[in-house]
Amino acid sequence: MSWFEKLKQGLTKTRDVINDKVDALLSFTKTIDEELYEELEEILITSDVGVSTTTKIIEMLRKKVRENRIDDPSKVKELLKEIIADILDNEKHSVIPKSTPAVYIVVGVNGVGKTTSIGKMSHYLKQKGYKVMLAAADTFRAAAIDQLEVWAKRSGVDIIKHQEGADPAAVVFDAIQAAKARGVDILICDTAGRLHNKKNLMEELRKINRIVEREYENAYKKTFLVLDATTGQNALNQAKEFMNVANVNGLILTKLDGTAKGGVVISIANELNIPVSMIGVGEGIEDLQEFDPKEFADALF
Repeated sequence: MSWFEKLKQGLTKTRDVINDKVDALLSFTKTIDEELYEELEEILITSDVGVSTTTKIIEMLRKKVRENRIDDPSKVKELLKEIIADILDNEKHSVIPKSTPAVYIVVGVNGVGKTTSIGKMSHYLKQKGYKVMLAAADTFRAAAIDQLEVWAKRSGVDIIKHQEGADPAAVVFDAIQAAKARGVDILICDTAGRLHNKKNLMEELRKINRIVEREYENAYKKTFLVLDATTGQNALNQAKEFMNVANVNGLILTKLDGTAKGGVVISIANELNIPVSMIGVGEGIEDLQEFDPKEFADALF
């Protein structure tokens, strides 16, 4: 199955909410009027596109209808697709580093699929020809270290780890030295996901960033935030919280196949101004891939 087929299949629940309802609405509509806009608004909000993003989409739709003098309701769906692709930025924000060596710091609360995403990301990058290493800096949970080790084996990449409770910055320090010695292209660091204890998390991330700046000055650096799409608008709130403690410049969205709330991707892109880099639509090692806005809009409709 191609990635687009997987994506289409993964977005089935969200598509049932958005596409099928839009189709049903347009099949009974004879004119483009206020009632149609209100119905479309309701469809988008119930698929977790969010109120402010939905308002923006409807305003853009009204403008396009006016400017192009469209009076045929059947053309509305294509306009919606264009608008959503535009909001999603229409530009791929690749997970491929602009230069090597590179250090990726991955953040996200426990349970969103952070460690699993790191494993799949390392497999993806290895397939692209990069030498990848993992740093198990989520030392708060023993399970996180073990889980990352399993993924390192599955992906065929090296891992640097300490014991549970060790200083995360010390793990990152050792990983950087090992990455330099072994000629690693991309070092991916797992970090603890304790958002309820923001002060500690902020200190921990600052310390890790200081180590990276000092020990790997010439490395290309990026911080990725992992979000669980099944939590809908909560994912958006989580992202806002994380942006207060970390300089997030890329998003990874997981579990899109298990939710009807996939509309949150549009909401996140619109409200946060942080690009979505990768999305997950399944359990398999190949089921986390780079995010293509146009492809997503096509699969959604």
